[in-house]
Formats: sequence, C-alpha cells, structure tokens
Amino acid sequence: MKNVFLTSAVLSCLSLTAMSVVASDTLRIGTEGAYPPFNYYTADGQLAGFDIDIGKAICLEMKRECKFVAQDWDGIIPALLANKYDLVLASMFITEARKEQVAFSQPYQASAMTFVADKYVALTDVSPDAMKGKIIGAQGSTTQAEYLLANYPESDVRLYPTQDAVNLDLVSGRIDAQAGDIMPMTDWLNSVDGACCERVGEMITDPAYVGDGVGMAMRKGDKALLKDVNLALAAIIANGTYQKINKKYFTLNLLTLE
Repeated sequence: MKNVFLTSAVLSCLSLTAMSVVASDTLRIGTEGAYPPFNYYTADGQLAGFDIDIGKAICLEMKRECKFVAQDWDGIIPALLANKYDLVLASMFITEARKEQVAFSQPYQASAMTFVADKYVALTDVSPDAMKGKIIGAQGSTTQAEYLLANYPESDVRLYPTQDAVNLDLVSGRIDAQAGDIMPMTDWLNSVDGACCERVGEMITDPAYVGDGVGMAMRKGDKALLKDVNLALAAIIANGTYQKINKKYFTLNLLTLE
C-alpha cells in the first residue's frame, strides 16, 4: 500500500513538473494599457501599441507564446514582484530607484521628458521660478511626477491616474502645463486632440529622473529570462524588425530620439 501511495505521489510530482514546463513556454507580459501609442486598448478591447508589438516580436524570437496582462501603472512593479506576470513592457524608465526593486533589460528606447503647454498662452519659461504658483500636471507614480515634486516646490503639482487624464485637463485649461515622456507627448501633439498645445523649453534629460533609457523589467532572480530577453532584443534590432515597428508608430527613431 505504501508503494502505491509513493507511486501516486511520484506521478503527481511528475505531472506537476510537466505542467510547469508547459506553463513556462508562455511569457506573461505586464503592461498598462492606458499609454497610447505605446500601450492601449483598441475599440474591440484588444491591447495594442508599440510596446505590445515589441513584446510579440521578442516572444517570436524567443519561440515563446505571449500573454499580455493589463495593470494600473502605480501597481505595475508590485504586481511583477507578486508573480502576476514575468516581464514589464510598458515604456518604463530605467532609474536607480527602480533598479533597487527589479532587474532591467538593455534599453529598447532612449529617454527624455518635456514640458507641454497651450500654444496660445505663449508660455516660454518653464523654470521653477517662472512656474511659481502655476498648476503643472503629470501622471502619478512616474519619473515626471518625481521630477516636478522635487524641482517645483512652489508650483501646484497635480498628479493623475493616466496620461490621457493629464492631456484632458491641459486641453480644458485646468492646468497651465504638463511634464511628460517625450515620445507620447510628440505623438499627442501631432494628433487632433493635441493641436492646441506645443513643447516648451529644452528636453529634460537629467539621468536622476530619465535614467539610462527605457527598459523591460523582471524580477532580479530571473537571470535566464534577462539573458534571453536581451538576446532577443538585440536580434530584432539587428534584423530590422524593431525599425519596422518603430516606423509604424513614430517618425523619430526611439533608439536615438532623432
């Protein structure tokens, strides 16, 4: 009888192991789904955008299936650490503070931020002194938010759950300016919705806030995954896949911002 139970236990373990191997073939990718054109929902409820296409290309190169999981931005790293997914692909700046929590791939975008304001207000000076008492918006839990809170103590800094919400308040005149990631801001300004506004001041490239570029985040213990992702990223850049995806969404080269 003991042998029967032992055999059953061994078979159960083998079955679980086999299930784990099959499950590991699927790469679970966390993204926000609210940051167009990088990641967003289409009218039929599908995740789409630059980040999504890059993720699919990397999975194809790694010969793994992709499963995308949407997660609110302020919980995107905690959910990774809680094993809700294996990889964050959501246009995340590689910063020292984040590197204390997670491991990052090689950059798949260059990084910079910019101020944006209503072009008819003719705001030209966005220094902390010039912006005293003015209302500046940014998406919460972002490096833009950290930058504003640290450098604009005498401004009214307002934080929003999504980038779309910041854009809406700028268009509506409820804020005087906003700080955002250069690429989505450039894309928005070229749209009908962003026609009211323009970039103001120089690009913000302080590495304390924009870090070492934009990378994919993983748990620190997932060293094999990190290696595989970096190899796949290098491959899609080398074979032209990255550039095709880039041109689908942007006129600028995201690797150089030129």
